[in-house]
Amino acid sequence: MTNSLNKVIPLKQAIEKYVKTGSHISIGGFTINRNPMAAVYEIIRQKIKDLHLYAHSNGTGLDELIGAGCISKLEIAYAGNGKAAPTCIRFARAVQNNEILFEDYSNYMMSLRFMAGSMGLPFLPTLSGLGTDILTKWGFSQSMRKADPKIVDDKLIVLDNPFGSWTGASKVVLVPAINPDITIIHVQKADFMGTCSIQGLSFADIEQVKASKQVIVTCEKLVDKEELRQNPDLNEIPFIHVSAVCHVPLGAYPTAVFGCYDYDSQYLRRFAIAAKNLDEFKKYQDKYIYGVKDHEAFLNIVGQERIDAIKADPRTGYSVNMKRD
Repeated sequence: MTNSLNKVIPLKQAIEKYVKTGSHISIGGFTINRNPMAAVYEIIRQKIKDLHLYAHSNGTGLDELIGAGCISKLEIAYAGNGKAAPTCIRFARAVQNNEILFEDYSNYMMSLRFMAGSMGLPFLPTLSGLGTDILTKWGFSQSMRKADPKIVDDKLIVLDNPFGSWTGASKVVLVPAINPDITIIHVQKADFMGTCSIQGLSFADIEQVKASKQVIVTCEKLVDKEELRQNPDLNEIPFIHVSAVCHVPLGAYPTAVFGCYDYDSQYLRRFAIAAKNLDEFKKYQDKYIYGVKDHEAFLNIVGQERIDAIKADPRTGYSVNMKRD
């Protein structure tokens, strides 16, 4: 393999290279599944601010970034941390206190927006959102949209159905494409060139990757391409889309990675308690993020006992022993 095809670099270096103040970024995963947490923590450690974040339905990663003051603008469908916090706490406080600018879409709308970006289209049509306040409640002003060429001119556009009401709908909603500067995802396996294998649900990760200008992948296992060829149907992200590959075992912890480990319910409960109080949250981040040099050091604080407790059962892909109440 030639050096030009080897995209493996340390995570700290990848974040320094691709994530800048003011970047429009997207992170993968869904609520408490496959959030790229190691990358999120590294962004926070590097104190990168004024980020414009796009996410389908994220959880811990989004809440950590908002709590650290990294996010100034957000476009998302939903933010929750499972039973620990059905609505992400720092996210909710930031919106309520006008600390971030926020626009919401339905889950399907966000999926279509990333899909449009991945297809090179300016928008896609849908019926989702009709009859809801999503159509009328906008978070970004017209002056802000004009000042930032990366923000679309309109949140969405409602048009008469050009094919007539006989098709079953008199109106359609056009949702704009998303093309982030950088997307960050976590996967089970990747090779040195960036081909990625995802087990379990892929959520909107594939569309997010293909829509983005640059892509950082963190992976549980860094493998030879010959291993990926054993199950080529799982290789849904070709290497041509990936800018950097970072080998970070447990890189989604405390969220889950199907087939590897479950989410840590105990950690997420402690996180939720800390997130309810700003002073306690700052102490939490000082200990677990700013107080360590990297993800491996963070995991050392968590301890091997917790890591062992959430290991996935090889048959189900989840932890069968963890208490989820």
